[in-house]
Amino acid sequence: MSAESPSRMNSRARIREALVDAARESAVTHGWDRVRMADVARAAGVSRQTLYNEFDGRAGLAEALAVREIQTFVTGVDRRLNAHGGDARAAARAAIRFALEEADGNPLVRAILTGADELLPFLTTRADIVLDAAGDVIRGWAAVHLPGVAPESADIAADAIVRLTVSNIVLPRRPAADAADVLAEVFVHLLDTKVVRVKH
Repeated sequence: MSAESPSRMNSRARIREALVDAARESAVTHGWDRVRMADVARAAGVSRQTLYNEFDGRAGLAEALAVREIQTFVTGVDRRLNAHGGDARAAARAAIRFALEEADGNPLVRAILTGADELLPFLTTRADIVLDAAGDVIRGWAAVHLPGVAPESADIAADAIVRLTVSNIVLPRRPAADAADVLAEVFVHLLDTKVVRVKH
């Protein structure tokens, strides 16, 4: 069996992206239960058979949609952390505010993070995956920008702040900017404060 040519692979990638885009728009607008494969295929400009060839049904399409949302979310957290280098307070504030605002404005991310079943009822276990991925991003950032912080401290701080952020998503008590300020202070106190106050 011959390998696919680069142009064919690019074409398939574009088709997959278009199908996931169409599924996302339909899920956000109508809820996952009302997403129809024929409508998704039509919106993407392909046949329903092409959709099934790419994703093997609704479960495969939902999986691809969830994976992309998680990757986009975690990349956003990573970008905001690293934009502030070793300034732990500013980095945490920016990343937490992004997470809170993204979950507020993106029902798919909110469903994945909180285990809500309105959109992706059979993918609620993805919450653990995104929480672990966000924690890994924080630990990776700390290892680069806060070399004086013990890995154990970074691990505890990462786990705690991710869970507190999700708690604020589930039950918000104040605006995102204010919550981010408070949680950033918590994060700083969970680390070695002598280190995190030094900007690299």
